[in-house]
Amino acid sequence: MSNVTGKAYGMNVITPMKPWRTWFNRFSFMISRSIPTSLGGLLGLSFIHFARWAIVKRDQWPDLGQGKQNLANDYLLFCSNFNGTWDQYIDAFADGLPNGLDLLWYTSTKYPHSVPITPFKNYIRANQIDTNYYYNSVPGAAQPDVKAALRVRRALLVLAQAHASSTPEQFRALYVRHLVSVQNDLGYEGYAPVASNDTENAERDRADYLANAGALALAAR
Repeated sequence: MSNVTGKAYGMNVITPMKPWRTWFNRFSFMISRSIPTSLGGLLGLSFIHFARWAIVKRDQWPDLGQGKQNLANDYLLFCSNFNGTWDQYIDAFADGLPNGLDLLWYTSTKYPHSVPITPFKNYIRANQIDTNYYYNSVPGAAQPDVKAALRVRRALLVLAQAHASSTPEQFRALYVRHLVSVQNDLGYEGYAPVASNDTENAERDRADYLANAGALALAAR
């Protein structure tokens, strides 16, 4: 399924903006970098892996073989990875960072503001580019799972280092202390509950199609 790999969702949104408005967008980026509290609501959303806005000017559009483009607009590219559903992400974004979103997207053509939420969702949906190729090294783990695993690893390294030089009583006390500190991090990683069988069905149909196409190609030789 597009945009999803394991527990993670990849979002790419590209919105046009008039070239004479680009300077204001650069200025808003400067403000957000110099005043981190303007993005405080974003930093507090732990299910977000990362979020980035970048300006692509009309004369800087990458040439991937399609030839030089003659574009009328500059573009604002937004990329983000997160855990959860599309709706949950947009809702949390709009609730936690309404002024910040308006600051960063204000120059985009026909931007409706982040509140009310329905026009904002329609705008994002209309300008989103599906992610068809999406690699995730830990598909069964969400961001909190990865952080929990790192905390457990650090505790194990401390125990391994202390093992040789500690008495059994000292090591037991150290073990208990670290076990208590990471006991909430000893959860089980696994895929999120299946919301739809479309992906599995599509993969099965694709495999059947490729097998049949291969057989037909061999028969035609």
